[in-house]
Amino acid sequence: MVPRPDSAPLRVVFYSHDSQGLGHFRRNRALAHALNQRLPVLTGRQVTGLLINGVPEAGADSLPQGFDVVTLPAIGKDAGGYGPKRLDVAMQTVTSVRRDIVRATLTTFRPDLFIVDRHALGVNGELETGLRALRAAHPGARIVLGLRDVLDSPQVVVAEWARVQPGLVRELYDEIWVYGDPRVHDLRRTEEIPVQLHGLVRYQGFLAHGRAELPSGLDPEIPYLITTAGGGSDGFRLCVAAARATVPAGHRHVIITGPQMSDADHRAIELQAGPSTMVVRSIPDAAGPIRRAAASISMAGYNTVTETLATDVPALLVPRETPRREQLIRVESLAARGAVDLLREGDLTPEALTHWWAGAVRRRTQRGHLHLGGLREVARSAARLVRTAQQARRAEATAPATPAATAPAAVKPTDASPTQELPVAI
Repeated sequence: MVPRPDSAPLRVVFYSHDSQGLGHFRRNRALAHALNQRLPVLTGRQVTGLLINGVPEAGADSLPQGFDVVTLPAIGKDAGGYGPKRLDVAMQTVTSVRRDIVRATLTTFRPDLFIVDRHALGVNGELETGLRALRAAHPGARIVLGLRDVLDSPQVVVAEWARVQPGLVRELYDEIWVYGDPRVHDLRRTEEIPVQLHGLVRYQGFLAHGRAELPSGLDPEIPYLITTAGGGSDGFRLCVAAARATVPAGHRHVIITGPQMSDADHRAIELQAGPSTMVVRSIPDAAGPIRRAAASISMAGYNTVTETLATDVPALLVPRETPRREQLIRVESLAARGAVDLLREGDLTPEALTHWWAGAVRRRTQRGHLHLGGLREVARSAARLVRTAQQARRAEATAPATPAATAPAAVKPTDASPTQELPVAI
C-alpha cells in the first residue's frame, strides 16, 4: 500500500476489553483527549481516531473532536471466566465476532498508533490476529500496551502472564506504558511484569493533571462532601454507609451511586439518606465535583483515584478487596506516602465515615511529591514513536535498491533504549 504523507492526520486507535465498569474506557478517553490536544503541537499533524470497547453505555458524545467509538459485543466475568453478557450464544462465537471486528477495524483504518489497555492479547486472544494483520498492512504502525499502576497480587498476575507468552508480546508490541509512578508502586519490582518485558517498560506517571473536564451537570451548594462508587455495580455497601453517616455541620453531601448500580439498590440508598444528602444516579464527569469538594470518599478504581490525586481534596478510599486485590494494593501504596487515607472494607461503618469527615473538612492534602503528569508524558511518548516511524519510512524510501533487498521489519525503537526514569517535578 502507498504510505500516507507525513502531513496527513495521525490515526490513533485505543482498545479496551471492558467486561465490567467503565474504567478502561474512561482511561482511554482521557488519553484520547490528551493526544488530540497535544500531538498537533508536538508533531504538526492533526489527530483522528477510534476507541474500541465493549460497553454500550460508552458513547461518542464525551470524546474529542475527530474521534468515534467501535462497540464490541458485551462480555461479563464470573467465577467461571468470561461469558456473553447479552447474546444467547456460546462465548466462542462472541469471541469470533469481536476478533473479526477488531481485525477489520485495524486493517481498514490502519492506525499510526494502536494503544491496548491492560490485556496484551485481549479476551481469549481476540487481538492476536488483528495485531498481526496490522503489522502486515501498515508496518510503520506503533503498538503500545498500556498498564495501570497496579495489576493485582503477584501470584494472580503470574498466572495471567502464563497464558500470554512474553516472547509474543515482544514480537507484537513496541513499548509498554505504565500509567503510574514507580516510586509509589513498581510493577517490575513486584514481578507483576515478567522480567523478559522489562526492557519495553516506560513509566509515564499517573494520568491525573490535564484531564479533560466535562460538564457534570451537578452544582451542589458549597461546602459539600462527595461520595462516589465508580460504575456502581459493587458500590452498594459504601453508598449505604455514607448515606447513614452524619454530615458535618454547615456542609451538604452528594452521593453518586453509578450508572451500573441496580434500581433497587439506588432506591434503598435514597431512602437511607438524610436531609443534607443528595443521591444521584450518575453524572458525565466526576472530576469537577471532586475538585470542588471539601472532602471525598470513594472506592479505589484507577480513574477515580487519579482524578482525586490531581486535587488537594482529602480523600478516604475504601478499596474493593475481592475478587482482585488491585485496589487495596493501590491504596496501601498511596497511603504510605501520605497521599490518601485508607479504610478497609471490614471497617466500613457509618460511624467510621462520620469520624473521618469531621477531621477531613478542616485540612487539605498535598500531593506534589507524586508524578501526576502522565497525560503530558504520554503525548511526548506518542510523538517520539510517530517520529521514529516517519524516520524509518524516509530511510527506506532513500535506501538504494538491490536485487536481494527485502522489505525491512518494522523498527522497534525501544529495544535498545534504557527504561525511562521519571523526574520528581510535574
